[in-house]
Amino acid sequence: MADSPLPAPVLHVTGFRPDHDAIAAAGGKVAIVAGSETPAMVVACLPRNRMQAMARIAEALRLLPEGGWLLVDGQKTDGIEPVLKALRAVLTVEGVASKAHGKIAWAQRPPVLPAELANWTVAAEPARNEDGFWTAPGMFSAEGIDPATALLTRFLPEKAKGAACDLGAGWGALSSALLATAPGLESCDLVEAEHAALEAAKRNVTDPRARFRWADVARWEGGPYDLVVSNPPFHVSRNADPDLGRAFIAAAARLLTPRGRFLMVANRQLPYEATIDAHFHNRDQLHVDGRFKILSASQPRGQRGRKA
Repeated sequence: MADSPLPAPVLHVTGFRPDHDAIAAAGGKVAIVAGSETPAMVVACLPRNRMQAMARIAEALRLLPEGGWLLVDGQKTDGIEPVLKALRAVLTVEGVASKAHGKIAWAQRPPVLPAELANWTVAAEPARNEDGFWTAPGMFSAEGIDPATALLTRFLPEKAKGAACDLGAGWGALSSALLATAPGLESCDLVEAEHAALEAAKRNVTDPRARFRWADVARWEGGPYDLVVSNPPFHVSRNADPDLGRAFIAAAARLLTPRGRFLMVANRQLPYEATIDAHFHNRDQLHVDGRFKILSASQPRGQRGRKA
């Protein structure tokens, strides 16, 4: 890895496993949470969720010593303007620079931290949603079980046995339903790339058969599984990207036993059928409506299916 242009080593803090692994592979120093060291500068890369963004800024300011520099980096399309407005209301923003869709702002940590930081932090803490599950702002469908997952739960096999896996398990809604539906399952691996979502899943899925795996689905090497279920993501930022779902399909085929079964839900217009056909011998459409479709696949092709 090339030497950093900064005057001190850089600690990258991320709970997203693909980024975490990529930074580590490049020789960078990376952690899920910031340590006890006092940095001279913190760069806060803002997520789309407003409450999550404000909590990240609050954390950054607490890490800094008096006079330390806060650099806020965000996208105009993700709402950095109202975040900067809230920041200006509590401290002096020394400067702002814009380029294309991005904007950065910088400020120094004041001698006394603004009282508002406590509110920013509390607003982003985990809480029970309308369905009784623990979630936090910024997680997918934090307010409650999303309609696609709710639909897929209606097609979960009651007689499933052996080992199961939920790819992209999020905060655990689908796995919770699967374990309740199929008492004959021996285990269910919840594979999730977002560390915070997986921590929420640990609170939501208390069945002893559940096992929690912080992993990039595309690189997960668990199994083999008798059943894989998934409501895969299909957005990168605001842009639809069917390749995300295709990677989940390929992973399912790789992780299943030769007689294993894959169940997924997807938006109706997403073109996953050809990918399923490339990885499985059998494909069925169990349901389709104006918004979603339920697809089932079995008999992974070639050597992708593995013996238990």
